[in-house]
Amino acid sequence: MNIEQARVLSHKELSGGYKVLVLEVSSIASTVKPGQFVHLRVPRLDDAVLRRPFSVFMADEKKLSILYRCVGRGTRVMSVIAAGEEVSLIGPLGRGFPLDHTDTIPVLVAGGYGVAPIYFLASRFKVRSTIFIGGSTAHDVLCVKNFSALGLDVRVTTEDGSLGEKGLVTDALDSWLKGCKASPAPEFYACGPDGMLKAVGDRAIAGGWNAWLSLDKHMGCGVGACLACVQKVRLNDGAETWARVCREGPVFESREIVWDNC
Repeated sequence: MNIEQARVLSHKELSGGYKVLVLEVSSIASTVKPGQFVHLRVPRLDDAVLRRPFSVFMADEKKLSILYRCVGRGTRVMSVIAAGEEVSLIGPLGRGFPLDHTDTIPVLVAGGYGVAPIYFLASRFKVRSTIFIGGSTAHDVLCVKNFSALGLDVRVTTEDGSLGEKGLVTDALDSWLKGCKASPAPEFYACGPDGMLKAVGDRAIAGGWNAWLSLDKHMGCGVGACLACVQKVRLNDGAETWARVCREGPVFESREIVWDNC
């Protein structure tokens, strides 16, 4: 974990109120793994004590990108950060996705801005995979061209039918699973709303497969001290306990998660 000053290289608008912030910070960018996150101090938000956690969208040896949507005061202030400015960044943080899937076929599922860590993950895979992207409307579906450029088979669903198939992303996943061959087995990687994550995990468990789920929780410190982002989990012996999403996660295998309110 490093605390660094990152230089803003660019800050571009996407559709649906989403933006991409590109930062030059080699110490973090060169070591971050898919599924890990960074903690950003938003400039000109002096009365805010806490940093903002963001999944990493893209990274190379020198720079990383953050994909986000303006949804509150913090991200609205963040949206005016300009190229050439510097921001304080802590990272890489948390437990990311496993990459050793030599005997399985990776199947990716993303909802809304859950595409961010999933795209980073897909860029590290060396085998062709399938991704299911879901959103309420076409404006909520991101990075289709980016995934296609990586060679993925992209399946899009929207709840209102404005793009791709009409329905939930798990509807398209169910159709795909009906034609799925027994070997090699699928291995799921997902990020999005809790309801979607639970649905993907339930399908994986029923099929005897693994599903790696990236949880989105409100985080205070981002380093495991404040206990604001705890999630109930199940241990190997069946006992239940609490895990810090910012330290023991944000990625958990589906059998670890105890869904109480979903």
